[in-house]
Amino acid sequence: MNSKTIFDFEKDKNLESWQVVDDTVMGGRSDGSFQLSEDGHGVFEGYVTTENNGGFSSVRHDFAKLSVEGYTKVVIKLKGDGKDYQFRIKASQRDYYSYIQQFSTSGEWEQIEIPLHDFYPSFRGRKLDMPNFSGKSIGQVTFLIGNKKKESFRLIIDKIELL
Repeated sequence: MNSKTIFDFEKDKNLESWQVVDDTVMGGRSDGSFQLSEDGHGVFEGYVTTENNGGFSSVRHDFAKLSVEGYTKVVIKLKGDGKDYQFRIKASQRDYYSYIQQFSTSGEWEQIEIPLHDFYPSFRGRKLDMPNFSGKSIGQVTFLIGNKKKESFRLIIDKIELL
């Protein structure tokens, strides 16, 4: 089966296109960080707090539009901490909304597979009255944690692909 790599942390060691966005943009106090581990994985970690109307931390990767034609799902190899996360895609970096799908982690290395047609449109935590993702390309991916509680988190990412 053909695959297309969105990002492979072992091969793509430059993280300049990755940006952490926390709830501090709206007054919250959550704090996430993102760095490359010695063994070639992206590590998104920190804590989320609901203080001051906060409650999320995210890391996003902007890139030149990538065609998704002929692919049916996103496949992510990662090791989580047993918590729930969201994976978000945008057809264009300029879109105000994202297409979202939640996934749970087991605490072990695993492969998360999310069908593209399962991503639903959302803006600021509200589902939009629009069809699910059916686009021809994507230009941004995001990992977000926001489980409506205070918690530390650690997500280790190996590779993100289209299949």
